[in-house]
Amino acid sequence: MFFGEFEHNIDDKGRLIIPSKFRESLGGQFVLTKGLDCCLFVFSMEEWENFESKLKSLPISDKDARAFTRFFFAGAADCELDRQGRASIPLSLRKYAKIAKEVTIIGVSNRLEIWDSQIWSNYNDNDELNYEDIANNMAMLGI
Repeated sequence: MFFGEFEHNIDDKGRLIIPSKFRESLGGQFVLTKGLDCCLFVFSMEEWENFESKLKSLPISDKDARAFTRFFFAGAADCELDRQGRASIPLSLRKYAKIAKEVTIIGVSNRLEIWDSQIWSNYNDNDELNYEDIANNMAMLGI
């Protein structure tokens, strides 16, 4: 399980240090892909296989299901950590997430999210995020 928030810088070669707290759970190889809300999702291979299975079960005849599946698979990249605990973030994914230099990595249960730090800050400062309303909506989903 992943949780916590860490700030790092991405280097000129697009390499990002993955916090040591996350490395063991992430494993030697993992999948990096476009995420929602202008971030990147990072899945261990096991979690990627679980996610892939759910996407494969969507009906191919449904337009939204096809678009959703394309979104995640087209942007996906196999990654591994180097000896310094860094992952290379492909340029296409850095552009998608508008990652410049400062990065915030957050643990979100079964995945990591990589955010440009300014975008993460703006997301958290968003007045539209009313956590009481969100909690009420989650209660309707049984959470």
